[in-house]
Amino acid sequence: MGPSVGQAGAVPGPVESISAVTLVTGDMAVSVGFYEALGFRVLHGGADAPFTSFEVGTGFLNLQCGAGGAARWSGWGRIVFWVDDVDVMHARAVAAGAAPSTAPADAPWGERFFHVDDPDGHELSFARLLER
Repeated sequence: MGPSVGQAGAVPGPVESISAVTLVTGDMAVSVGFYEALGFRVLHGGADAPFTSFEVGTGFLNLQCGAGGAARWSGWGRIVFWVDDVDVMHARAVAAGAAPSTAPADAPWGERFFHVDDPDGHELSFARLLER
C-alpha cells in the first residue's frame, strides 16, 4: 500500500484540487442571497440567472437551477470551506439569518469547524486547522 495524502513522501495524484462544486437550487434568488450574506462574491450570473458562480479561494462554487425547482437534498455529503476565523464566520451566518446545526467546536482530527445548511439543504462546513 502506497503513501496516502498528507504523508511525507506521498506521491501526488493526477488531481491537484477541486476546481468547482455545483449545487442544484430550487430558488436562485434565495440561494444567491444566502451565499452573498456569508461573504461569497458573484462572478457570473446572479439572483435572476439559471446558473451562478462564486469565487471560493482558487476555485468556484456554482449554483444551477433545478428543473421545476429542486427538491431538498439530503444524505449526499458536505462541502468544506477553509476560512480564516471559524467563529467570525459562524457569527456572520447567524447574523444573516442562518441556523447552524453546530456551534464552532474543536474536533479531535485537528480542525475547528461548524456546519450550516444552505437554503436547499446542502450541508456546508466552515473549518480551519487548529494551531499545533
